[in-house]
Amino acid sequence: MDIIASYGTVLILIAAAVGFFMAYGIGANDVANAMGTSVGSKALTIKQAIFIAMIFEFAGAYLAGGEVTSTIRKGIIDAAPFADIPELMVLGMISSLFAAGAWLLMALFLGWPVSTTHSIIGAIIGFALVAVGTEAIQWDKVGGIVGSWIITPAISGFIAYLIFMSAQKLIFNTDAPLKNAKRYVPLYMGLAGFIMALVTIKKGLKHVGIDLGSAEGYALSVGVAIVVAVIGKIAISRLNIDPKADKQMQFNNVEKVFAVLMVLTACCMAFAHGSNDVANAIGPLAAVVNIVENNGEIAKKAAIAWWILPLGGFGIVAGLAILGKKVIKTIGEGITHLTPSRGFAAELAAASTVVIASGTGMPISTTQTLVGAVLGVGMARGIGALNMGVIRNIVVSWVITLPVGAALAIVIFYVLRTAFGV
Repeated sequence: MDIIASYGTVLILIAAAVGFFMAYGIGANDVANAMGTSVGSKALTIKQAIFIAMIFEFAGAYLAGGEVTSTIRKGIIDAAPFADIPELMVLGMISSLFAAGAWLLMALFLGWPVSTTHSIIGAIIGFALVAVGTEAIQWDKVGGIVGSWIITPAISGFIAYLIFMSAQKLIFNTDAPLKNAKRYVPLYMGLAGFIMALVTIKKGLKHVGIDLGSAEGYALSVGVAIVVAVIGKIAISRLNIDPKADKQMQFNNVEKVFAVLMVLTACCMAFAHGSNDVANAIGPLAAVVNIVENNGEIAKKAAIAWWILPLGGFGIVAGLAILGKKVIKTIGEGITHLTPSRGFAAELAAASTVVIASGTGMPISTTQTLVGAVLGVGMARGIGALNMGVIRNIVVSWVITLPVGAALAIVIFYVLRTAFGV
């Protein structure tokens, strides 16, 4: 307790610095995933994708990042064993942020799209094990995370496969692809509007005090879907394209329509991602600030100080702008060749999986969701369309993220304990 009283301001400043560092890592690694498909399909250039992501990620993080967040990220550890030793909780959360941020940057330079959620969870598990022992860990939650390594990519991959194959059957593999595009693309637009509205409602609005019930949420999403479909039908009907053009020219024009859809889905995914994953950086930071300001008392919920959300938002934007290109290329170009229609199928499938996970309480990684969706699109074209070397590296990075995060956090935790004489 003396440590908190004596070094409270110093601890908050250190926590703010490593919180920004973690947000920077999220921007560099995780945000790139949301934009990878748009860049890989040539719907957006890297500069355009970064500019769009900067706007919508920051908006999601700042506007919908949460006025109240759980002090113990994802309920992965029990706060009770720390009640009499809050200084260890403070040092542990600082260690976790630094460890997770460091691992994200290491993975970035290897081009690995790892999960920021699993990075911070692994780090928190590591410090808790050495601080108070195994009784602090909620092992059932850890089991759910390990299970999600298989379930999440499988669900998103399957949905992406279905969306892609339906577009092939209804539009691309027909005698009149352009005519059928005008008929069916508004339906895809409506579906995209429905899913994206649900993602925003479930992942964003509840954080700003708008907590719609399931019925209201679905009703609003259906309304959005109808409006988007009608707008889409009007816009596509105005396209002046020669219906007698050869098939390749018709294909190219259909892909242009899907490219516009991809930009819309990318914006919504970026907003939802910012509102959700910024908590990986600001959750532990809010916990540290709350414990210090309450003289060592560990609350179940931590009200977020006014400066924490902007800090997280700016960290995400800085990481994306400076270092985001490498993972964007891995997702967009490394796994399989993407076109706008394939990228749209992947992004819509990823968003659908986020909605499913939100409804079931499944622990979810946006990284694994999107990678699984891209794999699903690739599988629709046959195993030969996949770069198995890149896929192997990605899977290995998923498996080692938890233990590496834990190991780094343990080392940093002991260094901090020594430095502060705890």
